[in-house]
Amino acid sequence: MLPKLSRSADHGVLWFGLAAGAAVVGGRPVRRAALRGVASLAVASATVNTVAKSSVRRHRPLLDAVPVIRQLARQPFTTSFPSGHSASAVAFATGVALEKPAWGLALAPIAASVCFSRVYTGVHYPGDVLAGALLGAGAAFAVRGLVPTRAQLAPPARPRASAPALPGGEGLVVVANVGSGQRAAVRSDVAEQVRAVLPLAEVVECGSEDDGETLEDALTAAAGRAAELGGALGVFGGDGTVNAAAAVARRYGLPLAVLPGGTYNHFAYDLGIESVADACRAVETGEAVAVDLVRFRPADDGADADTTRHFLNTFSIGAYPELVRVRERWAPRVGAWPAGVLAAVHVLNSAKPVRLWVDGRERQLWMLFVGNCTYRGVGLAPVRRHDLADGVLDVRMVYGGRLARTRLLAAALTGALRHSPVLGTARARQLRISGIRPGTHLAYDGEVASAPHALTMAKENEGLVVYRLPE
Repeated sequence: MLPKLSRSADHGVLWFGLAAGAAVVGGRPVRRAALRGVASLAVASATVNTVAKSSVRRHRPLLDAVPVIRQLARQPFTTSFPSGHSASAVAFATGVALEKPAWGLALAPIAASVCFSRVYTGVHYPGDVLAGALLGAGAAFAVRGLVPTRAQLAPPARPRASAPALPGGEGLVVVANVGSGQRAAVRSDVAEQVRAVLPLAEVVECGSEDDGETLEDALTAAAGRAAELGGALGVFGGDGTVNAAAAVARRYGLPLAVLPGGTYNHFAYDLGIESVADACRAVETGEAVAVDLVRFRPADDGADADTTRHFLNTFSIGAYPELVRVRERWAPRVGAWPAGVLAAVHVLNSAKPVRLWVDGRERQLWMLFVGNCTYRGVGLAPVRRHDLADGVLDVRMVYGGRLARTRLLAAALTGALRHSPVLGTARARQLRISGIRPGTHLAYDGEVASAPHALTMAKENEGLVVYRLPE
């Protein structure tokens, strides 16, 4: 058994397999832990093979006293000190543990068995294994020093705000959009998930095929009920559903509890809410923050509430709305992520630049991107926001023109994207877009709509109170 386990760890195959399996069956936190484990393994392996083994040229132990049944079929030919298998095993398990302690604890017996197998099969001295294990643990902590774990990062979405603590969920009314996202199996038991932690919460489902109630109607009724109870509005769904809930919560002056239940859940993740359990914990503790909203409306419609919309994450005109439309058309057939890749290829081959005016200047653009608050990431790869209440719009434009897409791709590949003349960036508190041609679409928080001839957008600083995990 141990010789087979030892062989399975050759070249990190065992650990790469476990990481791949975790990425498939686990959620976002598990995938992040698996990636950290692989990165730690890579650092440990590189250190062992490039520095450690060449510095101490120790011969392998003699196999005279090792029974044949315990020996490996193929003997290693490298030097003995330190044990690369032990370094990789401990690096992977420690890296995972730094991100997800429970998963790291589950991996510890496997890592320990691999380490012991190297002595059991006679290919290493105990000191080789001990040195390799120490080196592997050091590699995992070195990776953490370069890329902090979630627990080390400053909590996003400042500043703090006042929201009621709801022990047992008393006063919380959750609207579950069962038509949101792609994870039907998760959606189907959302009521059970919430009630298991918050037995006093009320859960209302909408969006099923035989349900005539609209999402807006369900949210309005739930908000009225939550206001009567002096509690909070909760929402289970993707970013589009959360967008609709935010408008209703703002109108009723209620704090919002976001339970991630869509395909991407960008807003929930920026809050540090990665599961229904996270959201439930936040509601019970009453930990909350104020976040910015961005209001946009047709420029010639005055303050008509029926035409005013908001976004929490991003707004765009140009290639991205078309990408969203294609992705949503293909997702039910091939899945969300493959549909996104196929849609990106389609848009790159077929998209045309749009001509419009941005703050009084005429532009020909492949895409106009506006983020609610400043996104990390250079160019058109916004990753995450540290602060959801910084008071600014993150504006990014990809200019049209000769070979614009080719030049943008070349800049990305060479690491010069930040300085590319094809890409323009700015920070603003408000924005006016005009001269939009009929038939142009816009996208906001993953939803696609027809664009008016002109529109204005402005920040509503700290316009919404949302629950988040305590520090």
